[in-house]
Amino acid sequence: MLVMRLQRIGKRGQAYFRIVVTEHTKKPQGEFLELLGSYDPHKKDLKVKKERIEHWLAQGVRPSPTVNNLLVNNKIISAPKMVSWKPKPGAKKTEVAAAPAAKAPEAAPAPEPAPAPVEEPQS
Repeated sequence: MLVMRLQRIGKRGQAYFRIVVTEHTKKPQGEFLELLGSYDPHKKDLKVKKERIEHWLAQGVRPSPTVNNLLVNNKIISAPKMVSWKPKPGAKKTEVAAAPAAKAPEAAPAPEPAPAPVEEPQS
């Protein structure tokens, strides 16, 4: 299956990306079938070959979520955005733990515990 994805180039700390069409089993930095454009995240500069992108999409090539969102933001294609990242598991647990604690008192008041039976001393 062919995919359209970013290929990182550039020096350490100065990322620069190519938009390429490649087989999904190939390494991200490996061979590619066609170079479709480039993206500079520092300048937010996207340069693409719109006709070739439309051609590959018509052939059934799936864009990665990040490439899809870049193309949608720059109005190269009209498609819905995709979720391109997942929150860290540790951050989600703290939000979930805090949310039920805040909602519990609002939902229903806790019933009062029954009084404990008092034993009378026998004489």
